[in-house]
Amino acid sequence: MKLSEIKNHLKGLEKIGFQLPNGKLVPSHFHVTEVGKITKDFIDCGGKARNEVVINFQLWEEKDYDHRLHPEKLLRIIALSEKRFNFEDLEIEVEYQGKETIGKYNLDFDGTHFLLTSKITACLATDACGIPTEKPKVAIAEAQSSCCDPSEGCC
Repeated sequence: MKLSEIKNHLKGLEKIGFQLPNGKLVPSHFHVTEVGKITKDFIDCGGKARNEVVINFQLWEEKDYDHRLHPEKLLRIIALSEKRFNFEDLEIEVEYQGKETIGKYNLDFDGTHFLLTSKITACLATDACGIPTEKPKVAIAEAQSSCCDPSEGCC
């Protein structure tokens, strides 16, 4: 989800909810403790220099049950961040504290909740690594013809 999309969704909401990939909701007393821009400069395994830039939201929960983050307040935080950092309309990445470490998620929306969706790693230089993009398909007839007959003593 891009920054412009979350702003549009927030304008139509009375309350904010984030849902984890396992279906559980982030407790309603969460805070957005950071809104920022993360730039990642790196070399992939094929030696190509790459650059990623995302807008980052960090969700945090504590035992502060008396305060809830309302859509208007999050929109104000986003507006301050846009003004300060000159955000482009970039993809949003969300950080949320799991049991053992901070998890990073993509963001989607189902009409009611913002969905924290799993991120996956991938090789960005499959051609340089020699990793096939698809497994070769072998016809059953080919596979059978390459097998030997146990009575021939080759197995």
